[in-house]
Amino acid sequence: MKNEELIREAIEARHASYAPYSGFKVGAALLNKDGRVIRGCNVENASYGLSNCAERTAVFKAVSEGLRDFVAIAIVGGREEGDQTSEYAYPCGACRQVLREFTIPEAFRVIIARSVTDYEEYTLEELLPHSFGPKNL
Repeated sequence: MKNEELIREAIEARHASYAPYSGFKVGAALLNKDGRVIRGCNVENASYGLSNCAERTAVFKAVSEGLRDFVAIAIVGGREEGDQTSEYAYPCGACRQVLREFTIPEAFRVIIARSVTDYEEYTLEELLPHSFGPKNL
């Protein structure tokens, strides 16, 4: 799947975001090796610690459906409405560690986008260097 297609999926996921407190809506699209895309959005709560990020929503949803062979994720987030944001929404540390649990860091692609044509791409290893996980415990 092309980056642009995965970004479109993340944009669609962002529309489902529940962010009444921050107004910062995030969508994620997680690509499984078999081509399936699992969408996730952020879900806020009045008790902020109980909120969940879009990336973890997508991973937990995928794992609950028996999927665990992830190759890429696209993330789109920000305060703007519509299909373009004014900033990049990088995954937080908790999301990076959850992604690490189910991926090969040097091969897993993380696409951070403001729009379908404005994006950056990293490996998880670049975003979470010197990590530890199930393959090296």
